[in-house]
Amino acid sequence: MVYDLIIVGAGPAGMTAAVYAARKKLDFLILSTDIGGQASLSGDIENYTGYQFITGPELSIKFQEHVEHFGISIRMPEEARRIEKQGTLIRTITDAEEYSSRSVIVATGKKPRMLNVPGEKEYKNKGVTYCATCDGPLFRGKSVAVVGGGNSALDAVLQLMHIAKKVYVINNAGQLTGDPVMVEKITAASAVEVFNDTSVKAIGGGDFVKEIRIEKKGRQQVLPAEGIFVEIGLIPNSECAPLLKKNELGEIEVDCYNRTSSEGIFAAGDVTNVPEKQIIIACGEGSKACLSVFGYLSTHVF
Repeated sequence: MVYDLIIVGAGPAGMTAAVYAARKKLDFLILSTDIGGQASLSGDIENYTGYQFITGPELSIKFQEHVEHFGISIRMPEEARRIEKQGTLIRTITDAEEYSSRSVIVATGKKPRMLNVPGEKEYKNKGVTYCATCDGPLFRGKSVAVVGGGNSALDAVLQLMHIAKKVYVINNAGQLTGDPVMVEKITAASAVEVFNDTSVKAIGGGDFVKEIRIEKKGRQQVLPAEGIFVEIGLIPNSECAPLLKKNELGEIEVDCYNRTSSEGIFAAGDVTNVPEKQIIIACGEGSKACLSVFGYLSTHVF
């Protein structure tokens, strides 16, 4: 079977593209490992138009309900391993099956960047985590460390400072770089201690994490922490599309129509080089990508 469109990813960009594809009556599938992507890991969201306040998991459920309203088919969990051209068609190879389509939208988002320090891999899921929304409640009344200084890290701190006994913020930059309103809330919190110009050297413990070793200006110290929340940025999930042109960060390069370097393949959301990784921007990019797909399918003979 040859589909009009395969959408790879079910985050904000992929789900919005799916709604537009359904309205355009395209014959398509969504392939994804999860629903919501990074949005489902977000805490409090106060800048998504139409909602004065909503959590990431709640917004992801709204996306899913919208898609289900159209009876859209989602193959999940199914991970795209390789996207390649096959004559005038495109073949998407997953860990379960192969699909042929006339067009593809890559909306695979990003994944957390790792610290790559001793102890990180050993203590993953034993105190080292990459999602405060998912795992924060497990550390109630304990001392924890959040590594990072941007919005993702500060979002984690804002969640944890109401749960944990103590929150250390380990930031390798000279100052916190998140939104000023978030910085103000954090610096005013008595349970939060910020270490700027500081790097993580190692994570230690027994069966579970007990401490984090940090270094500032050549001086090392050990902080007691039973939870380590790594929030130092994201890496684009673009490995499945080796034929596409990418920038130095590994992001898929797209033009204003979401076209990639390969005809018939479009991309949207955080996996692309579009500036500002925001949920609402990813949604807009997903809609643009699908409209571009519809124009492409309408003007090409296969």
